[in-house]
Parts: sequence; C-alpha cells; structure tokens
Amino acid sequence: MVGPGASEEPSTCRVLAFVPDLMDRSRLSAPGIEVRFAGLGALAGVGTDTCDLVVVDLARPGVLEALAAAPPTVAVVGFGPHVDDALLDAARAAGIGDVLPRSRFFARWPSVGGSADGPLRPSAAFPVRPAPKVAGGGP
Repeated sequence: MVGPGASEEPSTCRVLAFVPDLMDRSRLSAPGIEVRFAGLGALAGVGTDTCDLVVVDLARPGVLEALAAAPPTVAVVGFGPHVDDALLDAARAAGIGDVLPRSRFFARWPSVGGSADGPLRPSAAFPVRPAPKVAGGGP
C-alpha cells in the first residue's frame, strides 16, 4: 500500500531521445512510452532523475562526444546504419550500453513500452551494460 505523498513506480517509461530524423521520431511512438526529444546539449547532463532510457541516432555527428559526460548508470541505446561497422564499433568502445543496427532497434522498440501484463522497464529490452575499460582513455 502506498501512503499519502508517496508514489508507486511510474507506469510510463521516460525516454530522452536524440533522434533528429522525423521518420525515426515517428517510429518511437508506442503505448506507455513518454518520449522527449532533445538536442545534443541535453545528453551531457542526463541522469536517472531525468529519464529511464536515452536513445540516440549514432549516425549524427557529435553524439559520442556528447554522451561522454553522461553517468554510467543511465541506460543508453544507440542505433545506426547496419553497413557502418566502424561507427557501431566506435559506439561500443565508447561505452554505449546497447548498440544496434537501425532495423534491429526498431524491431525491439515496442517491447520497451509494455504489454498486456503491464509496462516493461527499459532494462528488460535494452539492458545497461558496464562501460568497457578503454586503454589510455581519461576524463
């Protein structure tokens, strides 16, 4: 039982998305998902109090640099062209939690919002993975 002033876990998955392409934005609509689109500047200051999941289009310049300041506890999912192995590998090396080709990302996306059994948390569809240790990398 929840007392006055307390709240249960939210039924919506809060998503911060840096996805400039309008067609991709339209595909992010799903029941139970509250998506807020933002520019690169918002990515650096993101935290778990701001959102449950960060989604980024890796094909956009500056994304990896903007995410470098995000805390490792925030679940980040990046998608990009399946033919750009160098970009996808660079995102993995930078510590992006889940890196997927665009088609696989959008195939998994509806499962983030929920099902008849209730809302899924982002970690069920896109688990947070610890950032890899990068040799010579520093703040």
